[in-house]
Amino acid sequence: MSSTTVSRHHGGFSLAQYVTCLNGIVWREALRFVHQRERFVSALVRPLVWLFIFAAGFRQVLGISIIPPYETYILYEVYIAPGLMAMIQLFNGMQSSLSMVYDREMGNMRTLLVSPLPRWYLLFCKLVAGTAVSLLQVYAFLLIAWFWDIAPPPIGYLTVLPALIVSGLMLGALGMLISSGIKQLENFAGVMNFVIFPMFFASSALYPLWRVQEGSPLLYYVCLFNPFTHAVELIRFALYGQMNWTSLAVVVCCTTAFMIGAICAYDPSRGLVRRGPAGGEA
Repeated sequence: MSSTTVSRHHGGFSLAQYVTCLNGIVWREALRFVHQRERFVSALVRPLVWLFIFAAGFRQVLGISIIPPYETYILYEVYIAPGLMAMIQLFNGMQSSLSMVYDREMGNMRTLLVSPLPRWYLLFCKLVAGTAVSLLQVYAFLLIAWFWDIAPPPIGYLTVLPALIVSGLMLGALGMLISSGIKQLENFAGVMNFVIFPMFFASSALYPLWRVQEGSPLLYYVCLFNPFTHAVELIRFALYGQMNWTSLAVVVCCTTAFMIGAICAYDPSRGLVRRGPAGGEA
């Protein structure tokens, strides 16, 4: 009996096989992204509308004092830039989970999840692929924002990359967890409205938390316990070469919790198999 046969008999896979699986899923997601150009455009339109229109209208109303990581007074559009970067990742995570609902109805996801590789690894590969796509979108946004005089320190474009990866994994894992409980594609839009908008507006993406605390102490605590707030702050500090350790800890813990929940939800004894045929049929 060959070593390969013994390895498979014991349920083991070589490193090359894991890498091949990862490359295949990432490549599939990249091709889907390339062929869906409107997805790339729509991902940039939303934050650019906020940056060019909303920020211009509220520049004089919402002044920003000197708060970390900023060392001087800043324009409002500079403040909201990290929040808009996180917004791109939030929408991309939800769109990636939407594709999982679609694939599940069409049968592609069923085929993927019954492969010999561990289910947790397949879901992790899908999560990595979605995060990689979101990184391209965020850096495209930063390039456009640079022409709008939103220019962090040059080193910030590099130091923000780990923060974007961690926050992208968290938001993608959240979308994956949500997609596991959706039986039909038509139900996804309603769920999105109850997740994306509350997470975005009840955070520090558009206004600092000290201003929220002045207006509503209750809303302040809601924003403080919102994982999206910590994703925004992690990106904000990293963009200026600093580390927010509290936000990093929260984002890592939430990523782990969301991913474990998604893996358990996609278990065949409780997830896809139990739901029955694609499309919600009995």
